[in-house]
Amino acid sequence: MPLITDGLSEAVRLIFSADPQVVAAALRSIWISVVAVALAATVGLPLGAWLARSQFRGNRLVVLVFRAAMALPTVFIGVLCYAFFSRRGPLGPLELLYSPWGIVIGELMLALPIVVGISHGAVKSLDPRVAETAWTLGAGPFRRLMTYFSEARIGVMLAVLTAFSRCVTELGIAMLVGGNIKYRTRTLATATALEISKGEFARGLALGVILLAIALTAALTIGWISREDKR
Repeated sequence: MPLITDGLSEAVRLIFSADPQVVAAALRSIWISVVAVALAATVGLPLGAWLARSQFRGNRLVVLVFRAAMALPTVFIGVLCYAFFSRRGPLGPLELLYSPWGIVIGELMLALPIVVGISHGAVKSLDPRVAETAWTLGAGPFRRLMTYFSEARIGVMLAVLTAFSRCVTELGIAMLVGGNIKYRTRTLATATALEISKGEFARGLALGVILLAIALTAALTIGWISREDKR
């Protein structure tokens, strides 16, 4: 019990003292996840809508692949990125390994299936008359896409927030691809793991509490949006 109370008091101290390492790790965790999810949304939302509204041979298989990829372990994605980004890998000359942008790409691979899978379900569940009305009124492809997103806006927001929540808390990609380099690739998740491995449980718990607060904010937002949708 004292370990938990010490960790909570240490978390409060780190937050209000604006510890440089904690602030840097927190901001890095947020901006990396925001960029990764923004890129995933730019590609994944139109792709999910297209898969929901198009009929072609293999459509169900493609959707099944994306849904299965939603459960990929982050460590597996980290290993895959490491193989591509290492010096002997095909993308070695780009020097993405142990860089923030390497983590962004890894988290993009994590977020994309989530965005595609959830947005596909949201657009697929729309009333067929939405598409028929847009087509009858002469809406072009872009206008029809915006109509789908407008009608399925709750599902679209849930897709983005779920992807962000998964990315900001992940450890495997940030550790394997980023290398946990101080003031360069260290995130809240990797900093927490480092402090625990050093035996600094209170500080590690403090970092974990801060990470939990960010994740809970995203989760509560998801819950609030879902509740509004039911209303």
